[in-house]
Amino acid sequence: MATLTKAHIVENLFAKNIFTNGECAHVAETLFELMKQSLESGEDVLISGFGKFSVKEKNQRRGRNPQTGEPMMLAPRKVVTFKCSGVLRDAINKDEE
Repeated sequence: MATLTKAHIVENLFAKNIFTNGECAHVAETLFELMKQSLESGEDVLISGFGKFSVKEKNQRRGRNPQTGEPMMLAPRKVVTFKCSGVLRDAINKDEE
């Protein structure tokens, strides 16, 4: 199974013959930069028909060092979560029906 990379996104935009290759790269970079800035400031990123990226707070918790097996405390942190839209979920699951 292949992974969609930023380079693949630029190639696919360029294949639509809307922008030059350089413009496609600029559009992709700008889009991802806007998303990063929003998430860094704690805002959600909602893309209709695709899904929602959110920043969640994780509390300090007990964990275990996987190499030594010793217990340790994991520091509080922020993580990015993604919840797909119903439209995307239906599109992903339509082949299974």
